[in-house]
Amino acid sequence: MDAVLQALADQSRRTVLEILRDHPATAGELAAALPIARPGVSRHLRVLREAGLVTVDQEAQRRIYSLHPEALMEVDQWLESYRALWEQRLDALHTEIARGKKARK
Repeated sequence: MDAVLQALADQSRRTVLEILRDHPATAGELAAALPIARPGVSRHLRVLREAGLVTVDQEAQRRIYSLHPEALMEVDQWLESYRALWEQRLDALHTEIARGKKARK
């Protein structure tokens, strides 16, 4: 999970994942969407591959990168306890708002 969180810490890598969420892409297509040079994109793609967040398929001379969302499942499970905490707090806020509306009537 640490490798995934470290990969997600960079804005450019998050942008790459957002693009790949919608469709597979080549490194060139990803480079065109980012304000960094192609070698930088390649380094980001290597980090994402090593973290298990993207996969690469070779088609002749092209490499097609795709999102591998299963790598995010461990992070999602870890965040679940925090979601429960926020849901409790939001439920309490909702209750207080409803009490305030009743008191104004």
